[in-house]
Amino acid sequence: MGEIPKVLSIAGTDPTGGAGIHADLKTFQEVGAYGMAVITSVVAQNTMGVKDVWHMEDETILKQLEAVFEDIRPQAVKTGMIALPSMIESVTARLEREKLPIIVDPVMVATSGDSLMDKETTELMINRLLPITEIVTPNMEEAEKLTGVNVSTIEEAEKAARVLVDDMGAEAAVVKGGHAKDTAVDVLYYKKEFVHLKAERFDTKHTHGTGCTFSAAIAANRAKGIPVIKSCELAKEFITKAISHPLNIGRGNGPVNHWGRSLEK
Repeated sequence: MGEIPKVLSIAGTDPTGGAGIHADLKTFQEVGAYGMAVITSVVAQNTMGVKDVWHMEDETILKQLEAVFEDIRPQAVKTGMIALPSMIESVTARLEREKLPIIVDPVMVATSGDSLMDKETTELMINRLLPITEIVTPNMEEAEKLTGVNVSTIEEAEKAARVLVDDMGAEAAVVKGGHAKDTAVDVLYYKKEFVHLKAERFDTKHTHGTGCTFSAAIAANRAKGIPVIKSCELAKEFITKAISHPLNIGRGNGPVNHWGRSLEK
């Protein structure tokens, strides 16, 4: 088989399987990479919302990371929910020792609308994590919280993406347009150039885990050695298929279909 691409997710859980670590591992498998996971928070959530959260101790998170890196070193890392300032410090300090593509999904607000990150943690993400990030993938609301730029148009998304890269230090940024009112266009900014990732918009409430799945697909593609722009384009195709073939489960915002792409083969 040759060398197997390996990718690590550092994120929170979702016991109903649609988001967080659970979505990441499903995505890694579907994209063709061996998935590993370090849990930052155990989240009692479902398609209707977040019920409760229990955060891991920093030492527990670091021991999980060490267990991975001493044995099965990934080719890429994806971060999701990192909810506390000390977590950001601990995870960043460990990851900056590794020369790996780091894909950051700045999980600030759940699909249900629940807030998952406070102001101090957000500031640390900007000052500590983004400078070692290869690709950061905020949605429009998250981009606004990170940059202070109002994001409601493609032009404003481009402005926010520039701030994330040129001012905050990420190598690339994808400002996702799934919450826009017209077309589902994601704005990728990389090496001073913009690429618009376009897709058909679907009228569905089954979008739980969309952000996790998209960034996980990018990370898996990067672990496979696929270049940045192509990794994002393929991830856009993957999440579009996942949304367009809904599972129609859950009483709230149902999960995307992680094997949606295979239904069209």
